[in-house]
Amino acid sequence: MAQRGIREYDAKRMLAKYLPEFSDGKFKIPEERALVTPEHSIDEAAGEQPWIREKKLVVKPDQLFGKRGKHGLILLNASFDEAKRWIEEKMNSIVELSGVKGRLTHFLVEPYVEHDEEYYIAIKDDREEDHIYFSTAGGVDIEENWDKVITIDVPINKNIDDVDVKAELSKQLSGDLLDTMELFVKALYRFYRELFYTMLELNPFTIVNGNEVIPLDTVAKLDDTAAFWMAKKWGDIEFPAPFGRDLTPEEKYIKELDEKSGASMKLTILNPKGRIWTMVAGGGASVIYTDTIVDLGYGNELANYGEYSGNPTTDETYEYAKTILDLMTREKDPRGKILIIGGGIANFTDVAKTFQGIIKALKEYKQKLQEHNVKIYVRRGGPNYQEGLKLMKELGKELGIPIEVYGPEMHMTRIVKLALEGGEQ
Repeated sequence: MAQRGIREYDAKRMLAKYLPEFSDGKFKIPEERALVTPEHSIDEAAGEQPWIREKKLVVKPDQLFGKRGKHGLILLNASFDEAKRWIEEKMNSIVELSGVKGRLTHFLVEPYVEHDEEYYIAIKDDREEDHIYFSTAGGVDIEENWDKVITIDVPINKNIDDVDVKAELSKQLSGDLLDTMELFVKALYRFYRELFYTMLELNPFTIVNGNEVIPLDTVAKLDDTAAFWMAKKWGDIEFPAPFGRDLTPEEKYIKELDEKSGASMKLTILNPKGRIWTMVAGGGASVIYTDTIVDLGYGNELANYGEYSGNPTTDETYEYAKTILDLMTREKDPRGKILIIGGGIANFTDVAKTFQGIIKALKEYKQKLQEHNVKIYVRRGGPNYQEGLKLMKELGKELGIPIEVYGPEMHMTRIVKLALEGGEQ
């Protein structure tokens, strides 16, 4: 599972669409919101949604960073003309947040809502349970008021109705508000679980007219491995790059490949001049390989981070491998380069099938691999792994490139030590 942040716009769009369903129509969330970008101006948004010219507005950047109020990046209770001037002033400007510089390009526009009470709720996943955090002291200072936060745990093998939510909420609420909030917490949790969220925070939010939930600020992450079968419910979802970091063309290509596939393919370029490259099957394995490389003192030489998993097709694996080999062979290193083709023991990924895609790419890059003095180390297990390893061994002889091949008898971390230090110790 990869947890990927989404825009506040998309989280609220889904909340507005599905929260009524998960609350049996009890709650609703306003649908009025717009995303303004360099390609979609506030004038164009107002042409599509007339309320933007008619109502007082809230405007803020929507680019996966928090504490916007503390950075002076929220405009409140503004007219259309004020909002337009503010966006034009901020658009494409460079700001520095917590030591990271980035360009402002996406702005969320919503109606301004007068309100009194502000609440806090967050849901986060954990290995054995989900944690629901709630407080009547919502707002920007929630971290300083964490002693006022209630925690409700939902074991992964339980439903929200199996948990006594009311008993926990009664520590801060009573009467009709307690009943209303119990229903809301349960509905929000169902939304969270059914739509494959891994984190959802509304801070603050308020409830007006008894049933209209106003999420004033929202942060959310999705399990992106669910993208294929959740595509219809999620709609036209985007997983933006972290603030201050634009995707390279290669990262964009793999991202597009991933979004079209039922498998999972991820690629992050850490150091394009790095000597150590990885092509790892499985999200957990990618973490283990990366941690081991760093632990051995080679973190500054690690070129990439990523994974291919979920039984990708031969063609998909070929495209993934070709992209990495292209990046790897652009600049030479006098010491040569190392490619680790690794993974754990697959449950259902056909190792031989995926290796055929990798082998096709390696054959295409035969000359460049030789020119860059690349050494390849392979470690894999799972369905048809013997056939896959046999193909890799034969490929080394065919290409005249050193390829050392190991099965599950070789520990995952040991293959890294062997590749980087030239032997087992």
